[in-house]
Amino acid sequence: MKDKINLGIRFFLIILIVVVGSIISVRLWSGKSEKIDKPAEIVINENMTISEIGKANNLENIVLKNAFGLKAKEEMQKKLSDFDLSIEQAASKIQKSMALQSEDASKNWVKIVIKFGLWFAFLIFMFIMMKKKKVNTANRSWFYFIAVMIFGVILSADPSPMGTIKDNFALFGAYHVLFPPRLVALALMLLMVILANKFICSWGCQLGTLQDLIFRINKSKDGKPVVAKIKIPFVITNTIRIIFFLVFAVIALVWAFDIIEPVDLFRIFKPSVLGIIGIIFAAIVFSLSLVVYRPWCHFFCPFGLIGWIAEKISITKIKVDYEKCIACGSCIKSCPSTVMEAIIKRKKTIPDCFSCASCIESCPVNAISFSSGKRDKPTKEIMEKLK
Repeated sequence: MKDKINLGIRFFLIILIVVVGSIISVRLWSGKSEKIDKPAEIVINENMTISEIGKANNLENIVLKNAFGLKAKEEMQKKLSDFDLSIEQAASKIQKSMALQSEDASKNWVKIVIKFGLWFAFLIFMFIMMKKKKVNTANRSWFYFIAVMIFGVILSADPSPMGTIKDNFALFGAYHVLFPPRLVALALMLLMVILANKFICSWGCQLGTLQDLIFRINKSKDGKPVVAKIKIPFVITNTIRIIFFLVFAVIALVWAFDIIEPVDLFRIFKPSVLGIIGIIFAAIVFSLSLVVYRPWCHFFCPFGLIGWIAEKISITKIKVDYEKCIACGSCIKSCPSTVMEAIIKRKKTIPDCFSCASCIESCPVNAISFSSGKRDKPTKEIMEKLK
């Protein structure tokens, strides 16, 4: 009972630090909403000049310039009829331009640049630590805590790995446009996944590291779980994740509704917009994180699904040296999910690996490493012992 009470206190303190710290951080950054305003109905007719359209709809010149491809200030005096566009086509172009401009205006670019810079620095540091086999029980939770504080509490909810997928679908579904900077962010994050197995999710994602931190506090002084942990089969988690992604994508693209928005757990780093549904969902998922490894990542995250596909070609990943391996199963037991069993047995389907290094730390013969190249195939002897 005492261990359970201590676990509850630790859990409460982590959530309290995140929420209170995020409220203070958001106020310090102040200003940008990081949410686009929905473009209004456009007042327009064929006899209006571009300048008149701008005044009638209170539009910035940059919106009109991008919508009509204007190259000179004088072109603002052209009439709509000069552009060989119907009223509907012109209104659509203006709304798309408004959406992109609003999206751009909502971003705190200074914070975003700082965040990406710190991401690269921290992930390089963690890459070195992983290569040197320096990530262990003594420091792992502290690394997660640092990631949560820097990339979540201090630098807030946006940008995030999930947002590069979710927000692109939502924006395209609503306005049939894509925001170029977000596509660049998606490309960079997928590159991080490929260079080092799912590294942006492993050590950079503010929500992923928060779940991992919560999962790691569920232990007593002797290292055993206070509340029994559960390893849900990957076929179940991934099936749910795929179905959820397809439902989300169809609804976003066909009906222009973002079903993730009300339950977006990244909003815990911007608590004022979490909402009652979000609060209830967050309480469920974070409580579940005590016994199930990264439930949001495995069940719901769109980037988690795309990242799982991309990690199939990861350059640096968890590998087993079967010449050293004694098939003791320590790595399988220490792995927080079912991925290590799939890796060591070279199963056709390998679940998400979040490069936590638990397997490396637990191996008594130093047979597991975080290195490049193809994974070796286990010998028949090893396979027999692992049965």
